[in-house]
Amino acid sequence: MKHRPRSPEQDDLLRPRLVDLIDLRHELVQLAALIDREFFEREWAGFFPSTTGRPATSPRLVAGLLYLQHALRLSDEAVVARLGSRTRITSTSPGRCSSSTARRSTRPRLPAGASGSAMRASSGCSTPTIEAGRKSGAVDDANLNEVAVDTTVMEKSIAHPTDSRLLERAWAQLVDLAREAGIELRQSYARLAPRLAAQIGRYAHAKQFKHMRKALWSLKGYTGRVLRDLRRQLDEVPAGPLRERVLDKLVLVSRLLHQTPKGAGKIYALHEPEVDCISKGKARVRYEFGTKVSVATTLKGGFVVGMRSLPGNPYDGHTLGEALEQVAILTNHPTKRAVVDRGYRGHGVEGTQVLISGTRHGLSAALAKALRRRSSIEPEIGHMRIDGRLSRCFLKSTLGDGLFAVLCGCGHNILAHLRTWLAQIIALILELARAQDRQSDYTTA
Repeated sequence: MKHRPRSPEQDDLLRPRLVDLIDLRHELVQLAALIDREFFEREWAGFFPSTTGRPATSPRLVAGLLYLQHALRLSDEAVVARLGSRTRITSTSPGRCSSSTARRSTRPRLPAGASGSAMRASSGCSTPTIEAGRKSGAVDDANLNEVAVDTTVMEKSIAHPTDSRLLERAWAQLVDLAREAGIELRQSYARLAPRLAAQIGRYAHAKQFKHMRKALWSLKGYTGRVLRDLRRQLDEVPAGPLRERVLDKLVLVSRLLHQTPKGAGKIYALHEPEVDCISKGKARVRYEFGTKVSVATTLKGGFVVGMRSLPGNPYDGHTLGEALEQVAILTNHPTKRAVVDRGYRGHGVEGTQVLISGTRHGLSAALAKALRRRSSIEPEIGHMRIDGRLSRCFLKSTLGDGLFAVLCGCGHNILAHLRTWLAQIIALILELARAQDRQSDYTTA
């Protein structure tokens, strides 16, 4: 059911208020004052349509926990532990919360049919951080005129895909479903299949590839026989959720058995069939398994103003129009100039000046200077992958990819706020030191 509205705060004689216990000069407390938390009450209220059960967790609490989790690169357990041990984080994410409630909040469950609205709401998560950046001075409208756009790979939390592992997992899941449905298989290969999967790894390690391919063909045959045996007895499974699960698994394993090495739409993980194999030309890692993510930052300051996942590994040039449209929606400010790399040639974008890296002729001094700053987006992506959580996505399906990518951008913006305040504090300290030195010089003179 929907969350209960917050009751008006009032003073208590025996219990002091939280604002009286914390340091109001702390950067997290100041950030909490800049973010419009009523935004989440309005936009996320539709995700709790049920009228039965216990009241849902406050949306502002969920948003605050997710912000802090991605800003500080914390796991679900770590953000819950820090929430209970630090009152400043409690101030950033107000609301009555126990450890179990907070743990459930970091993994929200969406109602059926809420995928489209969830994606729109997740994109809106960036709006409060951008507005807070305008209030704090981290970004202004002049910076929003020029943006840099690039793509990166957000890897999925899956094991490295090998044919032997995929076939073994497919065989094991079919046998488990048959046992759950009460179907007696002709032969389950419970002894032969695991032993053969282990032997394939030994053949590959010893570089005995002829024996490896023969064993792999045998394991594929075991999986196919179990598949056909289960399909023949499908009528014995009564209609219901179990039958739907069996049908979905049969279709998925059939795709796995018929895929070719060079074919399109290959399956790299049975629990994540939407994972793409992406090659970015990196010397240290030839292939990455995940989804492509588009990142848009301001050319000056590196503030994230747009971020979205791109399932299906599309060509970069075909995604530039959607990226600029997202920037205009989130910032409510049209982009006048976009700076991109050579992978965006043939973009077809009109209404926005697009500068492509490598252009040599017909550039003024200002345009050449803006083009030289294109590479400023690379360290920002590196910080999101190393200091943030962009390097690996732990949420399921393409919907989880979209949510995770947007939250990574929000966490990066929060760190930008903290860096801005830190720079202001250092500048103030240096100015005070210079003033003291000048005062001492005057006194000595």
